[in-house]
Amino acid sequence: MPVRVVDSSAPSQVSGANPSHTSPPACTLLSVGQAFSGTQNVSSLQKDEAWRVNVRIQGCDLDHGYLCGTMEALNVPMADTPVVTFWEGEIVDMKNYTFFTGKWEATSEVDTRHWTKFPSFSPLLVSYVTWAQSQVEVDGGRSLDLSNYPYIFMRWKEQYFVNVGTDCGLTIAGFYYVCFSCSDGSINGFYYDPNSSPFQKLELKITNEGRSGFSFSSYELQ
Repeated sequence: MPVRVVDSSAPSQVSGANPSHTSPPACTLLSVGQAFSGTQNVSSLQKDEAWRVNVRIQGCDLDHGYLCGTMEALNVPMADTPVVTFWEGEIVDMKNYTFFTGKWEATSEVDTRHWTKFPSFSPLLVSYVTWAQSQVEVDGGRSLDLSNYPYIFMRWKEQYFVNVGTDCGLTIAGFYYVCFSCSDGSINGFYYDPNSSPFQKLELKITNEGRSGFSFSSYELQ
């Protein structure tokens, strides 16, 4: 059965981050109101299947490593209408959030398997392994500095369905590992849910739709 998760607060921070690090590079393509469009591959052993997906950023607070938005799946077989969900995101900046998820049934091994699927993560791999090992010694001041890296890594967690009930045929029990390109605004992601098909790939491109949204220091949805 689909799982409905409701949480109006920003996600809790993952321990082990280095407070001396700065925020990710300012990127005009990762901003309030920006829209993206693409697909999510949900193929299984039984059949090949992909959903068309639209995403819009509704809030972004880089200082606190937080953003949120909506995701619309357009051709879900069991749903009569497009399914819209609200998600909240954690930006991996080594200040507020690290590469270790520490929740949502994701172990450090699961994290490593997913992050290393992004080609843009490869240049960080040696440093990541060193950093991960040094976490045993409370990091030793050797955390990765991602402030000038041309990619932004994130986690997106869908919190609840916006326009349908939990009987729509979808689950939001899992979350997305996400990589955002600062150069062209493209987004690649992998959905993780131990009870769903592994490595469902999300591929989005930036659109030229008009922007709308808000900036904030805190966010609450009734």
